[in-house]
Amino acid sequence: MKHIFGALLIVVISATSTLAQNIQQKHTVSGYLKDSLTTENLIGATIYNRADFAGTSTNQYGFYSLTLPEGSVELSYSFVGYDTHTVQLHLVHDTVININLSGAVHLREVEVTASRVAPIQERTQMSNITLPVAQIKSLPAFLGEVDLMKALQLMPGIQSGGEGSSGLYVRGGGPDQNLILLDGVPVYNVSHLFGFFSVFNADALNNVEAIKGGFPARYGGRVSSVIDVSMKEGNMREFHGEGSLGIVAGRLTLEGPIWKDRTSFIVSGRRTWIDALTRPMMALASSVDDGYKASAGYYFYDLNAKVNHRFSEKDRIYLSAYMGNDRFFVRFEQEEDGYDAYIDNIKTKAEGGLQWGNITSAFRWNHVFTPKLFANTTVTYSRYKFDVGSELWYEYDEWNDTSNKYKRVNQYSGTIYLSGINDWSGKIAFDYIPAPSHYIRFGGNAIYHTFSPGAMAFRENKTENIIGDPNIYGYEYSLYAEDDIRITPQLKVNAGLHWSAFSVRKKFYNVLQPRLSARYLITETLSAKAAYSRMAQYIHLLTNSNIGLPTDLWVPVTNRLMPQMSDQVAAGLAQTWHNEYEISLEGYYKTMGNVIEYEEGASFFDTSGSWEQKVVQGDGRSYGVELFAQKKTGSFTGWLGYTLSWTDRQFEELNEGRRFAYKYDRRHDFSIALMKRFGDRIELSGTWVFGTGNAVTVPIGLSPLNKPVGNNPMGSTSTYWIYGERNSYRMDPYHRLDASISFIKPKRWGERRWIVGVYNAYSRKNPFFIDVSQKSNGRYEYVQVSIFPIIPSISYQFKF
Repeated sequence: MKHIFGALLIVVISATSTLAQNIQQKHTVSGYLKDSLTTENLIGATIYNRADFAGTSTNQYGFYSLTLPEGSVELSYSFVGYDTHTVQLHLVHDTVININLSGAVHLREVEVTASRVAPIQERTQMSNITLPVAQIKSLPAFLGEVDLMKALQLMPGIQSGGEGSSGLYVRGGGPDQNLILLDGVPVYNVSHLFGFFSVFNADALNNVEAIKGGFPARYGGRVSSVIDVSMKEGNMREFHGEGSLGIVAGRLTLEGPIWKDRTSFIVSGRRTWIDALTRPMMALASSVDDGYKASAGYYFYDLNAKVNHRFSEKDRIYLSAYMGNDRFFVRFEQEEDGYDAYIDNIKTKAEGGLQWGNITSAFRWNHVFTPKLFANTTVTYSRYKFDVGSELWYEYDEWNDTSNKYKRVNQYSGTIYLSGINDWSGKIAFDYIPAPSHYIRFGGNAIYHTFSPGAMAFRENKTENIIGDPNIYGYEYSLYAEDDIRITPQLKVNAGLHWSAFSVRKKFYNVLQPRLSARYLITETLSAKAAYSRMAQYIHLLTNSNIGLPTDLWVPVTNRLMPQMSDQVAAGLAQTWHNEYEISLEGYYKTMGNVIEYEEGASFFDTSGSWEQKVVQGDGRSYGVELFAQKKTGSFTGWLGYTLSWTDRQFEELNEGRRFAYKYDRRHDFSIALMKRFGDRIELSGTWVFGTGNAVTVPIGLSPLNKPVGNNPMGSTSTYWIYGERNSYRMDPYHRLDASISFIKPKRWGERRWIVGVYNAYSRKNPFFIDVSQKSNGRYEYVQVSIFPIIPSISYQFKF
């Protein structure tokens, strides 16, 4: 027995010793990845161990964490367009390694092969597009103004609202259903010049990501898309600047260190000079009459600013702000003699116009608790305001028989319409990376909303009368958790849960929103993907316009208006071809509930009754197939996108309750964008787009005179239009070719370039809207109205 016990003891000791030898202690490598020249964070860069291919990617702040077994490791750091960097070390404890990658300066000059840069087929997420800012700035630009939103409209599944518009309609959704973030802060109106330009100055941007489906749990608040835009951080080592002078606007960006390798800043501004160009013409028109002066103008401006400071390897803070405004104004002054002996020296002054604008600001604190746990705490403020009005000052000398002298009389009247939305928000987000097979994110958010649905102020001298809707106050909350899990080398899943709630006027809504995405590697370069997401939205946009006019009103859910909801499923294939082309094919089906629309005949200027009584809610759906092929590196880059889709709406109160085509139901949508660099001196780019015409409602007949109407047996004394099915008429297809050529010359102080472009190169008369006109024979016909023929442009850009 003693021998048996001894033998068993030897076996246990031997097995324990062997097991102990096989259990390896693990340590974590963490740090930041930056551009070696600009010191900008590299978002989504890939880090992996060449020994076992365990890897991770950098987050929005360039931070990474990778836990590996103790021993020799060879780490590869990669990012599209940058040279791959390799680090060899013997890992015996947690280690911090910060890497500055180089090679971005050669992105357009030579073809860069970045090995193991997370190709499209390996990513869990689908329906996601990352646009390099360099490509956005290389595209042909309307009137020479680079525009992020117009670049996104070239992507499959993302449509424009109309000619020149910067609005986005994503997979059948409306512009209010897009969560547009600038450094994590929602921007409520992204349009300048009535929708022809967007508020984003490309010189100030670092990264742009568009998500159309398969939403990660960390995003919420809108039901159709997320456009996540990050500003540059500012160069921590050298002072640099760049700018542009164009036909309608100029811009200037300055960045550099305040405290080298510790604190940096960036300031970027843009302003139009349309008002300055029109001023001489207005002065000439006013010179006809000595007593008459008139002026009119329009301008917009943007200002971006950001400061960031690194306290230590574990703590960084960022303070960023954006301010933008549009203003259209008309002024009139006239001086004249009196009409009789009692009235003399009459002076009339009138002013009217409209203005709208955004203010956003954010304070962010990054803290590394452990090499595996990263946290970002954010406090933000966002404001959108719109006002339109007119004012009249009337002065004259009035003779007074009692005092036997003239007395100066001043009279004033004015009408002002005001609306807007203000947000204060606090958010905390954690990234926890316990192992290469798990990437866990969790956090929460709280927003305090103040809605100003619209009020009209009537002023007469010292009295004021205000009618309209009072402010509405709401509280929005959210919690989320998600995990990006590698189950097998072939199967990877992102599973998460997003909970959100909204409290307004003693009403409380809350929605649990599951999110799931998965990818399965069929071959090394081909994968199948699928995703499901539910989204909830507690704010609505009341709009009369299709071009993003600022008269749109943001309003919350109420006792009567329910939250918007969407459920979307998607599936597709993704492949990297020849290690440089990314190709994806996706199909999707999306349902939308409680979408909002003005009832027939209602508008925001109608001050009778509450806005809640002027709107109706219904359902929508959209489904289709998207093809996307993209080349991001080399001297020749670009993409091709095609969408085949169907989108409709249904409201009990509209179209007799029958389904009807959504205005932006676009059966076919095709785009191609190409950019080619010839050596160091010339760059050529072009885009071509084609889209099925918008669906609109037009008259189908005219009522006869004296036809009985309602309780009037004598009939109507005037004719009126008879309309058929809602959105049953199709406008002509839209297609357009844009092109530009850049002449680049290195200078002793930096670089200059002249850019010559053309918008609508073959002067296609694309439909803007449809009108009805009466011909000389008395018959009526539809008339297409177009606004933009061929438009050339030239701009001068510089860097130093």
